[in-house]
Amino acid sequence: MTNPQIVWLRRDLRLADNPALYEAAKLGPVIAAYVLDDERPKSHAYGGASRWWLHHSLESLARSLEAHGSQLILRRGDAVEELAKLAEETGADTVHANRHYEPWWRKAQGELDKQLDLKLYDGNFLLPPGVVTTGSGTQYKIYTPFSKATLAMLPPRDALPVPEELSSPNNWPASDALDDWNLLPTRPDWAGGMRAFWQVGEAAAHERLDWWADHAADYDDARNLPSVDKTSQLSPHLHFGEISPVQIWHAFQEKGIATGTGWQTYEKELIWRDYAQNAICQFPTYATQSYREEFDKLEWRDPATDVAAARDLKAWQRGQTGYPIVDAGMRQLWQTGWMHNRVRMIAASFLIKHLLIDWREGERWFWDTLVDADLASNGANWQWVAGSGVDSNMFVRIMAPLTQSEKFDAAGYIREYVPELAHLDAPHIHDPEEYGMLPKDYPAKIIGHRDARERALAAYKRAKE
Repeated sequence: MTNPQIVWLRRDLRLADNPALYEAAKLGPVIAAYVLDDERPKSHAYGGASRWWLHHSLESLARSLEAHGSQLILRRGDAVEELAKLAEETGADTVHANRHYEPWWRKAQGELDKQLDLKLYDGNFLLPPGVVTTGSGTQYKIYTPFSKATLAMLPPRDALPVPEELSSPNNWPASDALDDWNLLPTRPDWAGGMRAFWQVGEAAAHERLDWWADHAADYDDARNLPSVDKTSQLSPHLHFGEISPVQIWHAFQEKGIATGTGWQTYEKELIWRDYAQNAICQFPTYATQSYREEFDKLEWRDPATDVAAARDLKAWQRGQTGYPIVDAGMRQLWQTGWMHNRVRMIAASFLIKHLLIDWREGERWFWDTLVDADLASNGANWQWVAGSGVDSNMFVRIMAPLTQSEKFDAAGYIREYVPELAHLDAPHIHDPEEYGMLPKDYPAKIIGHRDARERALAAYKRAKE
C-alpha cells in the first residue's frame, strides 16, 4: 500500500469541490485532519459564535467522511507541530492543503513546507488571490476595477466532484474527541437562537443554495429590506468552506438563471469576497490597522479610559441605543450570530460616527459574535464604513439610521428583534421618541443624530489638519 496522504483541513470543510482532498485521494489512503490552533491567530482565534459553528461543521463533516468509509482526525495545538507528529505516526510524507491567506496560515504553510512535502491548491475563491492584476501586473487596490477585471476573467475553474473513493490507511491514528474541545457554550448556553436559525454543514449549505436560486432574481431590490428574507445567508457556509463560490457560480449557470440584476448584484458580492482576500494579501494588518494615516490622528472616544464611551459601547453591543434599527440589528446578531447586510452597515456607521468609537472595537465585537466572522471580509467591511480603508466610503458621509429604517421598511424587522416596540405601527416604530411614544422599557436615544454628526465631522476635521 502507498503511503497515506494527509489532507489538512481548515476553512474548507466539505467533500465536494475540495481540490486538496480530490488530489490526495488519487494518490493513496487519505487521512483528513483538522487541527484546532488557537495560538497562531492570537487575537483572531475563533470567537464564541464561530466556535459554535465550527463544532457542528466538524460534526457534519465527520459523518460525511464516515459514510464514505473514512474518518476525520482531530488534533489540538500548533498546526505545524501536530501535522508533523501525524506524519511521523502514520508514515505519511505528503500533506495536501487548500491555500489560506490569513497571515498566520501563510506563515504556517511556509514552515510546514520545510518539514514535509506540502502540496497546495486553490479552492476557496472564484479566482485565486494575486491572479487578477492590472495591465502592469500589480494587484488592484480599488474594488470597481478589480471587479471588472474579475468578470472579464470568468468563468472560474470547474467544480470538482466528491472523490470516487477514499481509501483508508492500515491503521487510523489517534484523534481527539470533538466534545472535549468544549467549543459549545454551556454555562450559560447562549446558543439557542443560533440552533433555531441555522442548519450547519455541507448538505445544509446546498439546501440553502437551492432555496436561494429560487429567490435570487429579487435580490437587487430585496437585499436592502431587512424585514424580507431575500438574502442568501450563505456567508457562514462560505466562510467555513461547506460550499465554495465556484460551486455557487456554476450552479446558477447550470440552472440557467445567471441573468438579471439579482444575480449580477450577488455575483459582485462574491467578487467583493475575493477582493477582501486580495486586500489582506497586500496589507496583512488590514483587520487591525487603518490604511489611511489621518485615522491614526482621529480623537476616538476610548472605552478603556472614558466612562461615557464605555457605557455607549455597551449600549451598542446590547442593542440599547434608542435607535430601533440599530438595536434590532445588534440583538439579531446576539441571538442568531448573524446580521442583515444593510443593517450591518447602519450599525457599524453608528458606532464609528454617532458614538465616535474606533472601528476596531466593532471589528472585535463582530469577530466574537458573528458565525461568518472572516478576517478579510470583516476588516474590509469595517474599514469601508469608517472611511479608513484603501477603498472605502468617505467618513463625512454619515448614515442617518432613522431615515434608513423608514426608507427600507424595517418595521417588521424591528418588531421581531425589539419586542418592546412590537405594538407600534410605522412610522412611529422607526423613531418612537420623536413621536412621543417611547415605551418605559425602551431607552431614549443615547445621542441625537444632529449632535452626533457635528461631533464626528469636527473630530475628522481636526484629524485632517
